[in-house]
Amino acid sequence: MAQMLTKGGNAALPTTDVRVEIASSSPLDIAAILVTIHGKVRTDDDFVFFNQPTGPGVRLVPPSALECTLAAVPPEMDKVVVTGSLDGSGPATFAALRGLSIVVRDARGGAELVRFDPSGLSSETALILVELYRRAGTWKVRAVGQGYASGLAGIATDFGITVDDPGTSEAATQVVQPPVAPPHPQAAPAPYGTPPGGRQWGPPPPAPTPAGGPRWGSQPGGQQWGPPPPAPGAPGQPQWGTPQPPPGQQWGPPPPPPAQPQWGPPPPAPTPAGGPQWGSQPGGQQWGSQPGGQQWGPPPPAPGAPGQQGGRVNLDKGRVSLAKGQSVSLVKTGAPPLTRVRMGLGWDPAQHGKSIDLDASCILFDERGKDVDKVWFMSKKGARGAVRHSGDNLTGHGEGDDETILVDLGALPGNVVTLIFTVNSFQGQTFVEVRNAYCRLYDDLTGQELVRFDLSDSKPSTGLVMCRVQRDRGAPTWSMTAIGEFHDGKTVRAMVNPSRQYL
Repeated sequence: MAQMLTKGGNAALPTTDVRVEIASSSPLDIAAILVTIHGKVRTDDDFVFFNQPTGPGVRLVPPSALECTLAAVPPEMDKVVVTGSLDGSGPATFAALRGLSIVVRDARGGAELVRFDPSGLSSETALILVELYRRAGTWKVRAVGQGYASGLAGIATDFGITVDDPGTSEAATQVVQPPVAPPHPQAAPAPYGTPPGGRQWGPPPPAPTPAGGPRWGSQPGGQQWGPPPPAPGAPGQPQWGTPQPPPGQQWGPPPPPPAQPQWGPPPPAPTPAGGPQWGSQPGGQQWGSQPGGQQWGPPPPAPGAPGQQGGRVNLDKGRVSLAKGQSVSLVKTGAPPLTRVRMGLGWDPAQHGKSIDLDASCILFDERGKDVDKVWFMSKKGARGAVRHSGDNLTGHGEGDDETILVDLGALPGNVVTLIFTVNSFQGQTFVEVRNAYCRLYDDLTGQELVRFDLSDSKPSTGLVMCRVQRDRGAPTWSMTAIGEFHDGKTVRAMVNPSRQYL
């Protein structure tokens, strides 16, 4: 009969060939970490998990078992740490998990040797379940049942494994701020040539006069229009800045400085002999005004075609299929802004029967281009739960999405402005071994597919920047852009810098 252990208890193992089985009400990601007497791995090869299912003397047997040949564990390794972490498909913490038990069996005959049922769990998302360790030339098992709120990445980091940031970053602590509203429109400036308070200014100093006579807006005799620094005036004499032009004349504007063409009134035509006086405009019009009461300036934009917003394609006509480099506004006229969406990513092996292990990730950037969080297979939640990963697909087989990432747009911290979705191969498989790769965005509330991008090419690279979802400046809406560019990167951390060029 199996020996029952409580937390902290231990028992000797009568054999070095054992099988560790884990049972629970919801699926767990099982892993084993081989550590030295110093409590650290030698290299990342000592980490056995779903993306690296074999190690020295240990093999992962999906979905929830480990087979250990302890005699084959290198002598410098002191123990094998068996862990379990929530895979995102069930409860958020171990407090809601039911029926958790660990059984250690004799691998040759199947006899049950040791059993441990952890209890008293709360906010943990990953647990150290049991340890198999050396003691005086034999192997023993210890019941641990202690965990981490930071997931498998937290456990792995403590044992010296190089992993990406587990998501305890700026986005996790940033207070949610509403989108910045555009500034209030300012009052239109006074028409060109109109001084404050109803006064009429003369033109500023003119440009140097070329040979042959003065220019429009200049005064004969070398004087300069415009007020000098104010000085006390004689009684009854007008002050500079308030003079009126001679009867029948009006001050004209200064000549425009040489520059690129700007919207505004056209330059005056040359004045014929006997024409209007200095500073006046033919036809009695005022400088700065446009015939017909219109304002000078660029023409108003043409109205967008149906299914477009401000000249961009939107969702008015239903699902949008994108080609590489194209964008779509995630807005439908008359409908409220999207709140919860899912990004589904899928692929198939290029060779029938071969397994392809790719990993989908989401990198969150602020407006400065800093990566403030990452969501991936070892850190399935980010931005205080606003972004969640579905878990890892180890084969690429089957219909439908291989992995999905949920995004609660309304709950994203205000500093998150861009989400980049990437796919990479932890095991180093390249995209020439993949076909039918795609991403699709759909409404999580209705299940309706909104946008789809099918990748048509492939390259011998281990990473792919798939698409971008970006906050519209000053608005509660978002847009999506198809990228589809290949890079070399086997982890999400290696994909951060390549992703920055698409912000």
